[in-house]
Amino acid sequence: MEYILEVFLDDYRLSKISGTPVEKDIEAVFGGELKVLRVKVSEETKNEVLKHFDTARTDSRDCITDTPVAFKRALFEEIANQKSLGEEVVKVLFSKMDEIKDLAAKEKEYLPPPKIDA
Repeated sequence: MEYILEVFLDDYRLSKISGTPVEKDIEAVFGGELKVLRVKVSEETKNEVLKHFDTARTDSRDCITDTPVAFKRALFEEIANQKSLGEEVVKVLFSKMDEIKDLAAKEKEYLPPPKIDA
């Protein structure tokens, strides 16, 4: 079975992959309002990702979701470096997982809840 990791793109990320082979794989979602890249991975790779992050899960579309921002950021950087959406971009991250987990642990400190004016 095949699973998907989605990487949403902002203007900065779009500029980093502009002119690369990956650019042709950009998909528009939510009525064209958002751009996304999709990395297809095997069940083995999916299980490895889920093993590393207790919040990660798969949804009804077979997308791996709820991974930390640090993982998503590292995934995009690897896509941009390798200019590829192959499963190898995810597998490279497994060798950097200690660093990614350290950054992910700090996310709760860096991402305070939004203020709501009542």
